Amino acid sequence: MSIPRARRRRGGFTAGGALLAILCAVTGLLAAPLPAQAASKTPTYYVSLGDSYAVGYQPGLGATPGYMTYVAQKTHLTLANFGCGGATTTSLLTTVGCPVNLPHTAGAVTYPTTTQATAAEAFLTAHRGHIGLITVSIGGNDVTSCATRSNPVSCVAAATTAIAKNVSTLAAALRAAAGPRVPLIGLTYPDVILGSYVYPTQPPSAARVTLAKVSVLAFRSLINPTLVKAYGSAGGVLVDVTAATGAYTSLTRTVRFRPYGTIPLPVASVCSLTWFCARGDIHANTRGYTLMGRLVVARFTAMHRA
Repeated sequence: MSIPRARRRRGGFTAGGALLAILCAVTGLLAAPLPAQAASKTPTYYVSLGDSYAVGYQPGLGATPGYMTYVAQKTHLTLANFGCGGATTTSLLTTVGCPVNLPHTAGAVTYPTTTQATAAEAFLTAHRGHIGLITVSIGGNDVTSCATRSNPVSCVAAATTAIAKNVSTLAAALRAAAGPRVPLIGLTYPDVILGSYVYPTQPPSAARVTLAKVSVLAFRSLINPTLVKAYGSAGGVLVDVTAATGAYTSLTRTVRFRPYGTIPLPVASVCSLTWFCARGDIHANTRGYTLMGRLVVARFTAMHRA
């Protein structure tokens, strides 16, 4: 995939630099040095929870360094990763063990006799005073099936009721175990459904275009506001990966992007950062996970400076 030279077209804006701007706009904000506290010997641990995004899953590769290794390296913290592929906001709280253990998960902590949430809480309690950061990637699997429903918006709206309850419960438990000052950062997801413009075939059907547009609405108006409130209830924050990966950019802005030709800029962004356009897979690629890691580090730094 490449970003071609800038062009202008009737009915749309095409710019090689525009996609690059979306992918790198935050980079300048991320270059500031981390606070000295992050480089000290204590606190020690970075605790990660969640689903397959929290283990860095990529199709054909299994678990990869994901965003967690990037964050651990930049914050100088030791990663303790409780993530589990396929987890939902409900299973994280109620399922014993991890049914989809992926070998080579960075910093993996196993918990065969308890739930992901309880295992993480026990770890936080045991290392209280030595926890530098907690991140959570959860909620995507709660709404994935909505893309195939006749009314995806109502499906997502119903799912957010459980998401709100479960994430609020989780955030409160993590806060109680870790203490009041530990940064708690939730992450949302790239809007991979925008890739429906090019996957599985081009040009997209009217139904696929409608689904892509509806997916943006679902993230902006339902999923992400629910997560903001849930993490905020325990003094946490949400990193809006959806926005950072360009989903809210107008679909009338276009760019030439190989091998698809001229496509909407937000679609090109999700094609560049995830596997959806190439394989129909919802996971981020290495470039996407690295961007997520940079976003976490930027928020971590800002929270320390506040």
